[in-house]
Amino acid sequence: MKIFQQRLIEQRKLFGFTQREMSEKLQITQPSYIRYENDTSEPTQECLVKIADIFDVSVDFLLGRKEI
Repeated sequence: MKIFQQRLIEQRKLFGFTQREMSEKLQITQPSYIRYENDTSEPTQECLVKIADIFDVSVDFLLGRKEI
C-alpha cells in the first residue's frame, strides 16, 4: 500500500469518519473517494489540501514526505 493511501485510511479511521462522510466533506462522489483509498485514482491538488485541512495535517505528511 502506498503511503498516501495508508495515511488516508489511518486518518479517516482515527477521526471516526466513514467513506461516505469523507466524500461529503470533500464534495466528491463516494466512488471517487474509494478510488483514492484503493490507489486507483489520485486526488487533485485542491482535494489534497482539503484532506489535509480535515485532518489538520500537512500535505507533506499525507504524501509521506514528513512525519507529524
